[in-house]
Amino acid sequence: MFRGINPLSLDNKGRLSVPVRYRQQLLNTAEGELILTVDFDRCLLLYPLSVWMDVEQKLIQLSSTHPRARALKRLLLGHAEECNMDASGRILLPAPLREFARLDKRAVLVGQGNKFEIWDEQAWHVWREALLAGGGDEDSEPLPGLDSLAF
Repeated sequence: MFRGINPLSLDNKGRLSVPVRYRQQLLNTAEGELILTVDFDRCLLLYPLSVWMDVEQKLIQLSSTHPRARALKRLLLGHAEECNMDASGRILLPAPLREFARLDKRAVLVGQGNKFEIWDEQAWHVWREALLAGGGDEDSEPLPGLDSLAF
């Protein structure tokens, strides 16, 4: 389970160091083999390969004629890149994906249970503050089951 927010720095080659607390889990579940792709929020998604394989199968089964399904497939599958965690726990973020997410030096790794999001640090703060100020997704449809959550 990946959770928490971790500030990170990218080196000059575009590599980031996976926090130590996640490395062994990534080695155990995916032997350090990861998939990196883009998200609508202009962040990157980082999946262990084993998790990505399930996501990929579900995406492939989506309609290629429905415009929203086709767009989702183009975005997630079209930008998917394999990457491996090296012996030092680093992963190289390919330049086109760094450009998409506007990543430069400072980033945050946001645990999302079965995957991570990688955000430009400033973009993350802006997104979070807008959400907290009520500028979130008020116009979107209600999520079934959300009202039943109690925490």
